[in-house]
Amino acid sequence: MSDKPPGAEKKVVAGILGILLGGLGIHKFYLGYTKEGIIQLVIGVVTCGVGGIIGLIEGILYLAKSDEEFVATYVNGKKGWF
Repeated sequence: MSDKPPGAEKKVVAGILGILLGGLGIHKFYLGYTKEGIIQLVIGVVTCGVGGIIGLIEGILYLAKSDEEFVATYVNGKKGWF
């Protein structure tokens, strides 16, 4: 049996999406942050993809956190940015 907290299964997918597609805000939409996802998408388009650095950083942060920290911060805590 897995002793991961509910929501921890999203960590790896969200991290990879943030790293690969961060400029489009796909990781935000995946975590249920629609408003933040739209903002990230607009930033990515306006800056011609340079805003994707935000997604890259967030993806790395997601993967660096423990499952418990990730769930507490981004699933339960609904922290939309960094």
